[in-house]
Amino acid sequence: MPKDTLIQKIYRWRVRASVFALVATIVLAKPAWIAIIVGASLCLVGLVIRAWASGHIKKGKELATSGPYRYTRNPLYLGNFILGLSIAISANSIWGVAIFLLYFLIFYPPVIKEERERMKRLFPREYEEYKNKVPLFFPGLKSYPGARGSKCRWALYKKNREYRALLGASIVWAVLIAKLLLFRF
Repeated sequence: MPKDTLIQKIYRWRVRASVFALVATIVLAKPAWIAIIVGASLCLVGLVIRAWASGHIKKGKELATSGPYRYTRNPLYLGNFILGLSIAISANSIWGVAIFLLYFLIFYPPVIKEERERMKRLFPREYEEYKNKVPLFFPGLKSYPGARGSKCRWALYKKNREYRALLGASIVWAVLIAKLLLFRF
């Protein structure tokens, strides 16, 4: 049996590590109302991007090129970036921002690379054309001309269990607000 590469290990550990980073950020948080309001607003943007992307992706079955995938190859990861940034902002702590940025820089470049390699293996011809016309992470202004399908489907949102992001974000916001109300600095 072949040994796991470092990238594969990082890919598997990204979720567990995010829990540790989140707990550390919450422990170090010094939330203030303005930070909560700004962060929650940003969080909604991240959740909408993730929901939109999730309603367009059929994991492993076809290359997603519609919805937000017309503008970025990694809208789910972009949504994660915005969600993480929103929590770091709401934590109102330079340490929260540092933890988030360190986590993101350690885990997401290898994860995105692993995902790119998987797409190349699954959809070699389609992906080659797609990657040449759509930015890797930050969205481009032009839409991918070869996009298939246009409707965001609620059934895919549910199948991809995207509701977990909403649930998780709700819990984080409840904890940050509770910390603000109960432990004023």
